[in-house]
Amino acid sequence: MYKHRNQGTCSSNVVFDVEDGLVKSVEFEGGCQGNLKGISKLVEGMKIDDVIERLQGVTCGYKPTSCPDQLARALKAYKEKYDA
Repeated sequence: MYKHRNQGTCSSNVVFDVEDGLVKSVEFEGGCQGNLKGISKLVEGMKIDDVIERLQGVTCGYKPTSCPDQLARALKAYKEKYDA
């Protein structure tokens, strides 16, 4: 499990697991739980790069980031750390 501290969002953290380059599970701590559970279910089983491509840059209202964008950033950090 990898835990990323979110910045600029209602959710405080995102915790996820990766196996063989695929996102296996995603759980956001805090935030809009219905929406975040939906996002989690949609990305589970996807390739890391596909999730990053789809979610990076998504904003929330006036904020320059969002929970989906934070997930993309977390996956990028994971890739850099583990050379995935």
